[in-house]
Amino acid sequence: MTASQPISVLTIAGSDSGGGAGIQADLKTFAAHRVHGLSAIAALTAQHTRGVTAVEVPPTAFLRAQIEACFEDFRIGAVKLGMLANAEVIHAVADALQAHRPPHVVLDPVMVATSGAKLLADDALGALRDRLLPLASVVTPNIPEAELLLGHPVVDAATAESALAEFVDDLGVAAVLLKGGHLGRDEWVIDRYWDGDCVAQYGHPRLDLEAHGTGCTLASAIAARLALGHPLPEACERAAHYVNQALLGGYRPGRGEVLVLDHFGAARAA
Repeated sequence: MTASQPISVLTIAGSDSGGGAGIQADLKTFAAHRVHGLSAIAALTAQHTRGVTAVEVPPTAFLRAQIEACFEDFRIGAVKLGMLANAEVIHAVADALQAHRPPHVVLDPVMVATSGAKLLADDALGALRDRLLPLASVVTPNIPEAELLLGHPVVDAATAESALAEFVDDLGVAAVLLKGGHLGRDEWVIDRYWDGDCVAQYGHPRLDLEAHGTGCTLASAIAARLALGHPLPEACERAAHYVNQALLGGYRPGRGEVLVLDHFGAARAA
């Protein structure tokens, strides 16, 4: 492996047969940011724009084989973590990250699908807290995910601000980007960033629509920006802008009302 190799970004996440979220959204995001996308599929979902109908978790030995194949051959500048369905999968991924020590790890703690389908086993929450949070360069929870990780409600701006400190001071996270889409119904959506040193807020007008794959896309855009050498606060800001642009061009490929993001329109607008 040499520095002349183009940079790659690896997503370890779940596959979305409907093409709007998960591995599929991650790879679209990587391509839009002009980085080479790699994938290790940690879960298979049968889903469309109306919901998730089935979930299958491949053997962890096969997941480890996918991850090892990627690290053996590619220059990996960042890893994005998405749907990791159970504790066994989380431990396998954590072991691989500790062995290979990628420069950046972006953790999207996927727990519940947009449709409401549960995507994280009951035994996995503690493993996620103990094994993955300390390895993450940044964690990107939405409000319901933050509430599960912290163990208490996050109901307004004040509790959102205090939640940032809890992630860094109590859970040992290097940095957190707390997504604000579920917080109130104000005209603006505010994402809050904190790394123990730098505090920032990234705001966009709230759009009256239901979209699919926004969390996956945000985390993948951050990972791509980090791999390209952007500082973390800037990577988060530009990733939030990318998601907003992708939402503005969103479209409905299925029979449901859920939008799928326009990745390449967002890339042109960036």
